[in-house]
Amino acid sequence: MPIKFTPIANKPEWAGSSWEIASDDALAKLVARVALGQSHYALRVLRETGFIGPKAAATTLPGAIALLTAAKPKDPYHRDGWLFQVISWIAAHLQEPDGLIMEPHMIHAHKGFDGLHVRMNKTTGGINTVVICEEKATKNARKMVRDHIWKEFEATEKGDSDHRLLSEVLVILKSRGGIDLDKAIEQLVWKSARAYRVAITVTDGVDFEEVFDGYGTVVSGDIARRRSEVLPVKDMRAWMQSIAAKAIKHAKELAGAHV
Repeated sequence: MPIKFTPIANKPEWAGSSWEIASDDALAKLVARVALGQSHYALRVLRETGFIGPKAAATTLPGAIALLTAAKPKDPYHRDGWLFQVISWIAAHLQEPDGLIMEPHMIHAHKGFDGLHVRMNKTTGGINTVVICEEKATKNARKMVRDHIWKEFEATEKGDSDHRLLSEVLVILKSRGGIDLDKAIEQLVWKSARAYRVAITVTDGVDFEEVFDGYGTVVSGDIARRRSEVLPVKDMRAWMQSIAAKAIKHAKELAGAHV
């Protein structure tokens, strides 16, 4: 398992986990698969002991390298943002192995939800919960949460993004197959069917309570509606660059590039 999880909470405000990267190399291999368009194989690596997976088509390598490369090396936040969203997607599958989770975006600076998780009711066939995710690689977690993420959650709670939410949820449900779409989405109009998940990089030793202060005001209701996930890193930009470099190396190996 490339990521280990330690529970954290500030009850009744929020609950979640702190992530520890158990192996940079194992994580980079999974990131490389996703960058090459092989997220389905990345999932099999996570779920099946000993699964190695096939090589990748050489034609997928340039695009993968572009995703893993900062267009502006001195200002790599778009690359790092995409990379962290992939890491968050990996973490989500480790936490919910059978979850219906939106595939990672394959462009930098995608306009839309960072992530969506759909939890189904096995008895009724309807949706229990749609988890709306904000996943950010940042040097200033509190500022990002206070000035950006809370505003996004407030807008979603008001219903400002309902049209996009419905569209994205339908894409996720269609990818699984065998689901009665009308029955599945009939509960989606109710605010109680929505939950939220913040995944964010933080500096070592940061006060998690301070980072997520105000969560209960922005998103009311049961604590289950407010999930907080943190990745403590000493030097976020340098670490992201290291993971990207390792992933490029693995991508080249998977595509059979002789470099």
